[in-house]
Amino acid sequence: MNTLHRDGTRTISITSGKGGVGKTSLVCNMAYELGRRGNKVLILDGDLGMANVDIMFGQRARLNISHVLENRCQLEDILVDVAPNVQLIPGGSGVYELARLQPLHKQILMDQVSRLNRGFDYMLVDTAPGIDDNVLYLNAAAQEILVVVTPDPTSLTDAYALIKVLHQRYKENRFSIVANMVRDEQEARHVFQKLSDVASRFLCVSLEYRGSIPTDLNLRQSIRSQQMVVQAQSRCPASLAIRSMVEKVSQSDRYTELKGGMQFFWNQLSGVA
Repeated sequence: MNTLHRDGTRTISITSGKGGVGKTSLVCNMAYELGRRGNKVLILDGDLGMANVDIMFGQRARLNISHVLENRCQLEDILVDVAPNVQLIPGGSGVYELARLQPLHKQILMDQVSRLNRGFDYMLVDTAPGIDDNVLYLNAAAQEILVVVTPDPTSLTDAYALIKVLHQRYKENRFSIVANMVRDEQEARHVFQKLSDVASRFLCVSLEYRGSIPTDLNLRQSIRSQQMVVQAQSRCPASLAIRSMVEKVSQSDRYTELKGGMQFFWNQLSGVA
């Protein structure tokens, strides 16, 4: 396992310029695979409108982060065990409010997070698609921003728009890219190159290729049956690709040098960093 930075938790946001690119499925399978390797993983479901990470794992969360902000329960109380070594902070309307917290709510959140000392190795943040304030906020607080793209031209256009806004507003200049729903590695590299070319022409940012996931009926079937493909069909093309991508992510800690870990993430969100 990596030697992790500061408070020990790698924080990675998984994001996209548009919906329908397979982002949440990727988050869940990444978390499952990291957990299978013995890492303790926390998922934050940061998608306000479509908070559905619990459903992907075949569960239904009763409480979410808005209940914590309303002081109706502890952060500890809303955590859901979704897989071995993997816990979830369910999303809800409270996630949107993180960008506009009142001082009292900031204090509540910080108190709660400081008590949440579980020695997590990774926190994966599933953001909503697009460039809403709350999406930008969640991305800017994470150590690594992993942008999911597909060969669909609108996916590339919207991914570029997201990268541009994060660069201009938050001075983010390093992004990881995953190509999803591709025919093969050649198409994936082509997708990455198109995005990289336009980014290097117009922006001063660095894009790093993290791998690709091929179009695979096994993945679709596993989503329908609320299973993780890396568990249900561990040797299928999508599973092998996700495992390879997780390997790359877990071996690289270059992004952790720029920002702190989980405590920094929450400090950023509550405006006390």
